[in-house]
Amino acid sequence: MKILNILWVLFFIVSCSKNENHPYTFYYWKTNLKLNQEEKKVLAQASVPYLYTRFFDVDKIGGKFQPVAVITKDQSFQTDKQVVPTVFITNQTLLNISSEEIKFLAESIHHLILKKTEEYHLKINNEIQIDCDWTAGTRNDYFKFLKELKRVSGKNITCTLRLHQVKDKKQTGIPPVEKVYLMCYSTSSPLEKSDKNSILDVATLKSYLSRIEEYPIKTIEVALPIYSWGIVTNHLEKHKLINALSTKDLQNEHFKKLSENEAEVLKDGFYFGSYLNKGFKIKVEEISGEQLEDVIRFLEKKIPHFNIIYYQLDSKFVLDRKF
Repeated sequence: MKILNILWVLFFIVSCSKNENHPYTFYYWKTNLKLNQEEKKVLAQASVPYLYTRFFDVDKIGGKFQPVAVITKDQSFQTDKQVVPTVFITNQTLLNISSEEIKFLAESIHHLILKKTEEYHLKINNEIQIDCDWTAGTRNDYFKFLKELKRVSGKNITCTLRLHQVKDKKQTGIPPVEKVYLMCYSTSSPLEKSDKNSILDVATLKSYLSRIEEYPIKTIEVALPIYSWGIVTNHLEKHKLINALSTKDLQNEHFKKLSENEAEVLKDGFYFGSYLNKGFKIKVEEISGEQLEDVIRFLEKKIPHFNIIYYQLDSKFVLDRKF
C-alpha cells in the first residue's frame, strides 16, 4: 500500500510539472483582409475559435475624429473563426474630449463596425476590443468611453493592457471591463539607441509585471509577439524601421555582418523596398521560441489560466514556428 501511495505522489508531481497547454489564436492587423494558404492552414490549427481583427484606427485630425485605414476585404479572407472587431484609438483622440464627443465617438465606432461587418459578411462574436495606450491624463474619459460603447453596442467590451498600465495602475487606473489583453511586447522604443530588444526584453517585462497577480481584473488573456523588424541607423544616428526583416535577410553580398543580428551596408542601393546608403547599419529584432516560453512560464505562476493571442498572423512570421 505504501508503494502505491508513493507511486501516486510521484505521478501527481510529474503531472503538475508538465507545461500547461494554452489555447491560442492570432491578431490580424493588415488593412486588406487577405489570407494565403499558409496563413489559412496555421489559423485553422489555432485552438481558440476567434480571430482578433483590426477594423480601423481612430485619430483626431484637424480637431475632428477620423477613422484611419479602414479595412477592405479580399475574396481569399475565408475562415471558420469568429471575428472579434478590434479598434485602435490614439491617446490624443481622448485629450480634452467632452461628454457629447464621447457619446458621438462611441456611436460612430459602433456604426462603422456594423457597416463593415455587413458589407463584408463577417461572422463576428459578441465582443469589441479597444486598443489604446491611455495615460493618467486621459484615463477618466477613456473609461467613460468604454462604458458608453458598451451601452450603445450591447456588446462585451474588452481592452488591451500595456505593461506600464500594470506597473503604474494607481496613476493610470483600472478600466471598467471584465477582461483585458496583456500586451507582452513593445518593452521599449525601437527608435532609441539601446542594446535591448525593443520588441521584447524579458527582464524588463518581468520587472513591469512582478505584481501582476495583484491586478484587480482577474480575467487576463496574453498577447505575445511573433513579429520582427529591422532598425536602420544612418550617418546622423537617426533610425527608421523596416517591417518583417529577419536575420536571414542580412545574408547579402553587399552587407558586412557585424554580429548575429547586425550588419553594415557596403554599397548604396535599394534593399527591402528602401534606399540605403553605404555605411548605414541594420539591426534585426526578432523573438525566439525560448523567449516566448520564458514569458509563458513566468506568467503561469501569476495568472491562473490564460489564452494566448499571437501578434500577428502573417506568413512571414508564422512559417517554421511551433505554436
